[in-house]
Order: sequence, then C-alpha cells, then structure tokens
Amino acid sequence: MAGFQFLEWPVIRQLRGADPSGRGSAVTSQATRNIAPRTRDADTVVQSVCPYCAVGCGQKVYAKDNRVIQIEGDPDSPISRGRLCPKGAASEQLVNSARRVTTVRYRPPYSADWQDLDLDTALDMITDRFLEARRNHWEEEDEEGRPLRRAMGIASLGGATIDNEENYLAKKLFTAAGAIQMENQARI
Repeated sequence: MAGFQFLEWPVIRQLRGADPSGRGSAVTSQATRNIAPRTRDADTVVQSVCPYCAVGCGQKVYAKDNRVIQIEGDPDSPISRGRLCPKGAASEQLVNSARRVTTVRYRPPYSADWQDLDLDTALDMITDRFLEARRNHWEEEDEEGRPLRRAMGIASLGGATIDNEENYLAKKLFTAAGAIQMENQARI
C-alpha cells in the first residue's frame, strides 16, 4: 500500500494521542483533514428565504464572483433554526442547473416546436390575452341585479417557487382584476 505509515494507523494514533476513546482526531484520516468547506471561498453571504413552500425557512446563500456556490439553512432563523427539507437543501440547483430555462419559451397554437421570445413581446402577449379574457367574461351583476363584479374567464395558479410576498401580490392583482378562482400549487 503506497504511502502507508504504521504510526498513522488509527489504532496507533488512538493509543498514542489525546483521543483514547477513538471518537475524534485519532480516527480522522488525512483525506478528511484536507477537506475544506465549500463556503470557505465565498466572498458574499446573504440571508434569504426558501422559495418552495409557505413555511419560510431561512437560508444562507453563499456566492463567489456573483455566482451562487452553496445554500444552507440559516441557524439564526426563528422558523427553521438552520434546518431545510430536501427541496430547500437542493435549492442551489434551482439557480445553477445547466437545464435551467433562462429565456421566455413560447409554443404557438398547433405547433410542435418552441421558440424564444424577448420579454417585452411575451409580456405584451400576456397582457392582451388577460384583458381580452376579462372583457369577454366580465359579469357585472346576476339575473336579479345583485352586484357580482367578477371575471369568470380568468384564473390563477400560483407556483411554489415564488415566495409568500409574491403570491400575496399575485392574489391582490387577480382580485383587483375580478378573478375569483385562485389557487396555489403548494396547496394542491
């Protein structure tokens, strides 16, 4: 075995050193001693909130050269006290995945192919369709003249990867537009 030194054998280190129980430095290998935390090289650490559900677990986001390198639970968070569920612990992949879509994708009706759109064009298309649906499906009052003021052609399904504040604003927007069918994917 190349590089093996008898005095570095864990049992010998245990008997010779200050760790007779063999639960600390005596049984730590050189490879383990050489490991450095991923967060050591971070030049920025910011507090954030996990984007997945309504619990609001605290996260520490570590970045180097404006790129996220690690996301961990925030021990200062009164909600999660440094713990994250598996989705929250893997949220770094949400940012750095090579498969992450970073453009607006649009598939025209009856087409099998997707195309990229610039953001302004996509927002204009959404706005036009939203206003048309509201205009075509607006109900001012029922058959007996009672006020309804609703748009039955608009519904909202919020995503679990936006935070509580964003979902709150989406709810306010759709309520103001007259929509009454609103749900969040995290509850389904």
